[in-house]
Amino acid sequence: MGNSFGTIFRISSWGESHGGGIGVVVDGCPPRLSLRESDIQPFLDRRRPGQSKITTPRDEADKIEILSGVFENLTLGTPIAMLVRNKDARPQAYDEMKEKFRPSHADYTYQAKYGIRNHEGGGRSSARETIARVAAGAIAQKLLSNIGVSISTYVERIHDIMCPDLPRPPSLEMVESSPTRCPHPETAKEMEERILQIKKAGDSVGGVIKCIVEGLPVGLGSPVFDRIEADLAKAMLSLPATKGFELGSGFEGTLLKGSEHNDLFENKDGSIRTGTNNSGGVQGGITNGENLHFRIGFKPTATVLQSQKTVDNQGQETELMGRGRHDPCVLPRAVPIVEAMTALVVVDHYMRHNAQCKSFEESLK
Repeated sequence: MGNSFGTIFRISSWGESHGGGIGVVVDGCPPRLSLRESDIQPFLDRRRPGQSKITTPRDEADKIEILSGVFENLTLGTPIAMLVRNKDARPQAYDEMKEKFRPSHADYTYQAKYGIRNHEGGGRSSARETIARVAAGAIAQKLLSNIGVSISTYVERIHDIMCPDLPRPPSLEMVESSPTRCPHPETAKEMEERILQIKKAGDSVGGVIKCIVEGLPVGLGSPVFDRIEADLAKAMLSLPATKGFELGSGFEGTLLKGSEHNDLFENKDGSIRTGTNNSGGVQGGITNGENLHFRIGFKPTATVLQSQKTVDNQGQETELMGRGRHDPCVLPRAVPIVEAMTALVVVDHYMRHNAQCKSFEESLK
């Protein structure tokens, strides 16, 4: 249970960190979408380990294989199965974790729930599972590009270093210009230095990612339980290391009065728009045509290369030194993962909206 996501555009992921590989099945993709492995690989290249000196040195090409659902480079409308094989697994680095629970990891909760766990790299709880989401999200992003929807995602804060407000959503080139994926050069340099400093000390840091979706039509999302921000929150908080989600003005909006926070409607060239966007592009759980924007908070990476107190599977107190290959800060590699999950939510809601409100539109006039 808990390995599938979406309603019409639905994905199911599988695989463990140090197993044979990570895979995903995408069901509900429209037929006749042009799709090749080369369409998906660039998204995985942005997520893969070993990109720079501030990420884990695990050496994986993360090469995608499309196994089904595509014929002559066109989707068939049938399930699309994709696989990335693990090549640089080193399960022996986790031998000590077979008996000892790593602080703030899923080791104890998995053991308590299932009575068994894969201790090698965290098994299913590893962030390596997100390969499946990025591969599926690449298909979703290709669908969105066909209807003029774009997603801009970047690192806004690492530790206590904050990127200043940007006048407009940054381009992919701006985001990719730094290994930190912060599009503000001066801030990006500070962030990189901080991560390297923390890495040298065997520690880790967290931060905040901001995501902006442009070009959304009015009407995506449904009351009461299927509000688009509710599904976005579920999508983001399903990612490893996430600790918070806020839409629009978020928690800062609680400091305003209603008269200050309200987004006043205007008629702009015959279109109903809002003068401000404290709502984050969503009102009543439904997109209003403005940019959808939100933030996600990520905790520091749980594995630190320092000795920490813990207990073993018999409840005996002991100590554990973190081992293996880990990111001192997960945020730079989380950017394409956030993009992928955003695309999956938006495509699914787009298809759901059209299924309910467009299918019989002509006949009901």
